[in-house]
Amino acid sequence: MKKISFIFLICSLIITGCAQNSDYVVTIKTSYGDMVAILYDETPKHKENFIKLAEEHFFDSTMFHRVIEGFMIQGGDPDSKNAQPGQPLGRGGPGYTIDAEFNPKFFHERGALSAARLGDQQNPTKASSGSQFYIVQGTVMSEGELKIDQMKFNQAMQQFFQDSVNRPAYDSIVALYQSGNMKGYQDYIVRLKPRVEKATGINTEKTVAPEILKAYTTVGGAPNLDGEYTVFGKVIKGLEVVDKIAAVPKAPGDRPIQDIRMTVTVEKMPKAQIEKLYGYKYPQK
Repeated sequence: MKKISFIFLICSLIITGCAQNSDYVVTIKTSYGDMVAILYDETPKHKENFIKLAEEHFFDSTMFHRVIEGFMIQGGDPDSKNAQPGQPLGRGGPGYTIDAEFNPKFFHERGALSAARLGDQQNPTKASSGSQFYIVQGTVMSEGELKIDQMKFNQAMQQFFQDSVNRPAYDSIVALYQSGNMKGYQDYIVRLKPRVEKATGINTEKTVAPEILKAYTTVGGAPNLDGEYTVFGKVIKGLEVVDKIAAVPKAPGDRPIQDIRMTVTVEKMPKAQIEKLYGYKYPQK
């Protein structure tokens, strides 16, 4: 009996080891090319749900219905499958949400695969949409931009602009934002920061982890989304496809004028093969 139990234990360990040495690869096919992604084990509810929906072909024929260049591309709304031109999209789903799974290891760097959700007023727990997701394109940011605590800075700005002497600065910010010159807008904010802090006495600096600072100042991303939306995967091939989709002409509401539909598949393969095929390196545990 002991011998049989020992053999069973060895078999169990072998099976467990094989499971740990393999992973799922997600392929999102579009007319602009394919994107390949992996899903994080540390966000198990999101990973399991995405795999389930892909295997059920839930995503097939859905659109990337909201695209913003320099920010992200969003899809996965089942209402988009048969949507008429101009129809507002972004409210559909499978009929459930997923609990938020925030993890400080994962942030909104370029290529991050994240879950969309309803706003805080309707959704105070920040639960994720059951199917809608977005892929970050983002922009490269300066160290100065990244070290601004946005909540404190907004508080300081409100106080700063109560003084009529600072009205020209307010007008400049509004003009840059309305013109769509986001780079100029961000640069102006960074230059204005010392003046705002001096006038209000509010320190708006925050500490940023070195690896996050490096990512956002080199490959870029959307740091304003960190801690607000669950990052559950990463595109490891096909980032140029994200750029192409983000750049298409859009109608009001950021919906592409020409429909961009997707087909999503998942395939399980050895991690060593994934690393060889796509150049992705799994972190050492």
